[in-house]
Amino acid sequence: MEDLLRAAQQAQENAYAPYSGYRVGAALRSSSGQVYAGCNVENVSYGLTLCAERNALAAMVTAGETRWTEIVIITRDGGTPCGACLQVLLEFVEDARNASVICASESSGPGPSRMLAEFLPLGFRSPEVGRTES
Repeated sequence: MEDLLRAAQQAQENAYAPYSGYRVGAALRSSSGQVYAGCNVENVSYGLTLCAERNALAAMVTAGETRWTEIVIITRDGGTPCGACLQVLLEFVEDARNASVICASESSGPGPSRMLAEFLPLGFRSPEVGRTES
């Protein structure tokens, strides 16, 4: 988990947050063991802001992977992923009961490891919407 924390911290340093000042870094481990990181990128049109978690996922998918097993998110106060990020994270796990989410704060470090299913117990998956490709 230390490698994920370091990668998330480094990503957080690169966050572009001129409007909120709330810098977020995220790093996830893919099922192959590779680490992918992302930071939040704000926009003056707030709805166009990109979250760190989704940027880390995009880096993973860009590299050709589609499954993750563990993610660390760091903020100044240990904030949790937003609902949109939780739903997108759910898209890329085999089983939400086995996908670890760790929220860390700048001052006190990592909090407890929780499973994605704890954050989004009723999230919907591909079979429920008639996915057209495997």
